[in-house]
Amino acid sequence: MLSFPGSLKIFIALDPIDMRAGVNTLSALVAERLQETAQSGALFVFTHKRRRLIKVLYWDSTGMWLMLKRLEQGTFCWPRAAEEGQIKLELVPEAFAMLTDGIDMHGAKPRGWYERVR
Repeated sequence: MLSFPGSLKIFIALDPIDMRAGVNTLSALVAERLQETAQSGALFVFTHKRRRLIKVLYWDSTGMWLMLKRLEQGTFCWPRAAEEGQIKLELVPEAFAMLTDGIDMHGAKPRGWYERVR
């Protein structure tokens, strides 16, 4: 079962990547571009230019997880760099949940395509 600790760190890579990247390539991107350690227990979140897919890399102390979410319509509201040259952004778990649930974090409202299933 996949469960995350309460002290989970979440890093968003602000630059788009090639979504064909697998575990090894994403681990290298974490080390080289984000200057983090892939085996730190943090979530590392990536997307591509169209923002219809996200990939999440996570080390659970026994192995590396690679998770993918593809939207059937619409795009993810990807955060923007606050400073020139910023390559990553740390999110709190609540902000990550809003990102994956289709909430526009710039205005804190659901995107036009989003409809919560009850």
